[in-house]
Amino acid sequence: MNKILLPLLTLSSTIAFAQQQVKQDTTKLNEIVISENRLQTPFSKQARNIQLITKEQIAEMPVKSINEALSFIAGVDVRQRGPFGAQADISIDGGTFEQTLILLNGVKISDVQTAHHSMNIPVPLSAVERIEIIKGPAARIYGINALTGAINIITKTSESQSIAINLQAGSSFEDEAMGDGSGIYGGASAQAAIRMAGKNSGHLVAFGLNDYNGQRYNSSTYDYRFFYQGDVLLDDKNKFNFMAGYISNAFGASGYYAAPGDKEAFEIVKTGLIALGSVHQLSKNFSLRPRLSTRYNWDDYRYFRNDLTRARSLHQTKVWSAELNSSLTTSIGDFGFGLESRSEDIESTNIGDRERYNHGAYLEYKTEAIKNLLLNLGTYVNYNTQYGWQAFPGLDVAYLFAPKWKFAFNVGSSQRIPSFTDLYLNQRPGNIGNPNLTSENAWQYEVSLQYKVSSFQVQTGYFYRNINDFIDWVRSSSSVPYQPQNFGNNKIQGFNVMLGQSFNVGAKSTVTYQLSYNYLHAGEISYTNNVTSKYVVENLKNQALGRLTYKNGNWQLMAGGRWIERALKNPYFVGDLRLTYGKRNWNIYTDVTNIGNASYIEVAAVPLPKRWFALGTNIRFDL
Repeated sequence: MNKILLPLLTLSSTIAFAQQQVKQDTTKLNEIVISENRLQTPFSKQARNIQLITKEQIAEMPVKSINEALSFIAGVDVRQRGPFGAQADISIDGGTFEQTLILLNGVKISDVQTAHHSMNIPVPLSAVERIEIIKGPAARIYGINALTGAINIITKTSESQSIAINLQAGSSFEDEAMGDGSGIYGGASAQAAIRMAGKNSGHLVAFGLNDYNGQRYNSSTYDYRFFYQGDVLLDDKNKFNFMAGYISNAFGASGYYAAPGDKEAFEIVKTGLIALGSVHQLSKNFSLRPRLSTRYNWDDYRYFRNDLTRARSLHQTKVWSAELNSSLTTSIGDFGFGLESRSEDIESTNIGDRERYNHGAYLEYKTEAIKNLLLNLGTYVNYNTQYGWQAFPGLDVAYLFAPKWKFAFNVGSSQRIPSFTDLYLNQRPGNIGNPNLTSENAWQYEVSLQYKVSSFQVQTGYFYRNINDFIDWVRSSSSVPYQPQNFGNNKIQGFNVMLGQSFNVGAKSTVTYQLSYNYLHAGEISYTNNVTSKYVVENLKNQALGRLTYKNGNWQLMAGGRWIERALKNPYFVGDLRLTYGKRNWNIYTDVTNIGNASYIEVAAVPLPKRWFALGTNIRFDL
């Protein structure tokens, strides 16, 4: 009980350093249609545990990347190796980073070589409309690899014509380490998002550039990205959409994967993706939505950045996907049916040349026929050329038993198949794969209770997850490489509580706050004596988040704090601050991140930045 009370007391005493997103228009929020499945559902009628980060919140948070924005969401564990958006592992509710599926506008973009590269996303932060975080088993919705949940990044629409520009520069004002240079650590970023709208079409073109010389030895990062999205309305029943993106990301990788020997490591990751889809309303009640997509990833890992003749790993992956989704509206509810086929291919210097195929089909049913009851059930049937057939059923139920109360229950099955790195990596003496791995399979049960009146909301929940054939990277001594193994069951329980409110202070001032606490307990896994486990060391146990916004006229102050405790590491607290002054089409802001100058590590042996100062501006030109 003390482990639960301590973070709550911490939040109460540090609310002045808590950050919360800007006050939202509740009506607009409820009208958002969640893209979490083929049967799209208004946010207010969801029966799942779904959280949102809107574009308004993103624009006002003291963050520089999608990774950092996600770190303020309860239950989401962001473990950054590289700051400034260079590299991060994302997990949900005590899972591993391989068990969270990443999507862009509903297209799966998780990396098949290793999920370390899943967040190498070619979309600047200024082009993001919102981020949908679907917690719990999502295999019924998306198929394999959504074992603990999914994160769907939605880009901005083009209903208006504008040019939005974001410029930012920052520094820790600390001297560069010997071997890096003779100045101070710092850098800058620039983003532009151009939206164009015609009578029957809309277009989004976005660019981004980050250039930082680092925050410690060999931690520089340089990336540029481009993204395009277009929609063409042929008539009132047929619509085509297209998106394409590319990112080149180069960064110092000291301590990322094989510390302490990788002090001079460097990595270059290039990712491109293309997706073409359409929507056809074949009748009043029946629609068809086909889509083709491809993702290409090139990874160049250099153990010695200045010597390319040894210890260099080159990987190229190609993924092709075809899917057909449909929905039928009837008097008894809505039905969804679809097919999906996917090929995955890798050519690698230390993984080899490998390929595999995945085929799936789903059936889903949603109804509100019973008063005050929201019901959604279905199943996804999958065939993988390595792991055979499996079905993933699931059920979501929500009951509105009073005007201000909602009770929800969810149960579902899910699977995560090993990545190519899990299976075939040969990177001695650091890490080696295990071709005998079987896939992870899980059942999860969750209950939640929500109370909402006006702008005040309280939500609490509990989940239990049982993963069979859990995969963990382990080693018996420092003289042997890490290797993944299947370790029977991993039973995880989690409790969470969140409350928030917006209220006026005087005639011109508004205060918004949100507090949340998550407690996770992973059951005992059958490790032998003297085994070092990557999962056990980094597994999240306690997470307490606080957010606060104070707005007065053209001024806004946002502050945020997060207290994190992992299984075998010391807890840490990080506080951030943003002060903004602006009007309708422009603002200027200053950020101070890690105000307390805390020393902390989220993953591996990578200390993250100490206190960091930044100055930036947002400008929008309406065309």
